[in-house]
Amino acid sequence: MKQVLILATASSALLTACTHTVKVEAPTEPITINLNVKIDQEVRVKLDQEVEDLISENPDLF
Repeated sequence: MKQVLILATASSALLTACTHTVKVEAPTEPITINLNVKIDQEVRVKLDQEVEDLISENPDLF
């Protein structure tokens, strides 16, 4: 009976020593989100409209 008690105590100690630990920590470096957004078309439309307005206001410009 004494051996069973010692065996149970030892196995209990071993099982509790092998528990997994999960740590949740914030990253040390900032999170980088890389968005490849193309805004070229909108800029061209605005510039084209401004150029057309400028040419229509000053036809002798060129």
